[in-house]
Amino acid sequence: MQGVKRKLVYVSLYEVIGMTFSALGLALLSGTSPGSTGPLAVIITTIAVTWNFIYTSMFEHWESRQQSRTRTVKRRIAHAIGFQLTLIVFLIPLIAWWMNISLVQAFLLDLALIIFIPCYTFAFNWLFDRVFGLPASALPDSAAATS
Repeated sequence: MQGVKRKLVYVSLYEVIGMTFSALGLALLSGTSPGSTGPLAVIITTIAVTWNFIYTSMFEHWESRQQSRTRTVKRRIAHAIGFQLTLIVFLIPLIAWWMNISLVQAFLLDLALIIFIPCYTFAFNWLFDRVFGLPASALPDSAAATS
């Protein structure tokens, strides 16, 4: 599977699973019910879906121009950490505003997710590639030309 279809399947699966973890994690960490953190998780997911599509598109564009197109562990780690660190820029202010807490408190509340999500992203990407195959950007030139 390649192109936009691959990205839509990827982002949909990634975010549905991620939203479930986010809603439950925020509820557990804030001591509130999932009913109160659920709407925040939906907004977080909407932001994450949009950013994930943009970030992964930019990453694959960069990846396709590299001399080595192999998805090494180092490259997968860079993708996961880069995505999460840039996503934090959007989410910390939102969490602080939504829950009426300071940026520091929002960061502390989000800390478990900040630690969990890169691991989740790494594992999800690896499994997704094993189930659906690598994107053209990670295939050798000859294989990418035939797919």
